[in-house]
Amino acid sequence: MNPLLSLSNVNAFYGASQALFGMSLDIEPGAFVTLLGRNGMGKSTTVKAITGLVRCASGAIRFDGNAVHALPSHRIAKAGLGLVPEGRQVFPRLTVRENLLATAVNRRGAGEPWTLPRVYALFPRLKEREKHLTSNLSGGEQQMVAIGRALMTNPKLLILDEATEGLAPLIRSEIWQCLAQLKTGGLSILCIDKNLAPMLTLGDHHYIVDKGRVAWQGDSTALRQDINRLQTYLGV
Repeated sequence: MNPLLSLSNVNAFYGASQALFGMSLDIEPGAFVTLLGRNGMGKSTTVKAITGLVRCASGAIRFDGNAVHALPSHRIAKAGLGLVPEGRQVFPRLTVRENLLATAVNRRGAGEPWTLPRVYALFPRLKEREKHLTSNLSGGEQQMVAIGRALMTNPKLLILDEATEGLAPLIRSEIWQCLAQLKTGGLSILCIDKNLAPMLTLGDHHYIVDKGRVAWQGDSTALRQDINRLQTYLGV
């Protein structure tokens, strides 16, 4: 089986400063893959390269069998990438319902597409607040909106950059439970987060990113056993 997403020796820059150094990773269909590492090590830059927000200076990115590294970001999104960006970036002057409908589309003719009722079933409190402006929601509720908005594009791959950053413990737990449901449903997921325990529980494969390159990769069992690696790269 070919990977759904593949990065091969990707180099990327911010101006004259190189941020990615031969970044390579694969995501198989239906897999939950994580990017781990300290702040500033290249995790978010990797996501930006995948989504076309940072240009690849060299290397290749293939998604669903097609090269996408030279495409503009909107073309990459249309190919089937759903992004939950760092900081949520919901539309503050739109209601919950309007946020969810703003990007809703089913380009690939999914048999069970994401619709408002389906998102509300995943996040019942969004149904309760569907007429509220998102600027009046809590951070956790805004993150639910951001996830629901990405799902309404019916993506083949859902990418979450800092899935539960800054959220209260109960809300974090609810988000992880919903991500577990999405994994069980067969959705491919790439996730960045600092909460290691749920990542180890859900993750099929992990990449530790250090100074713009992959320092380690493996499954949850291998990562749990490699205490030295956890302490060196994650500080735990």
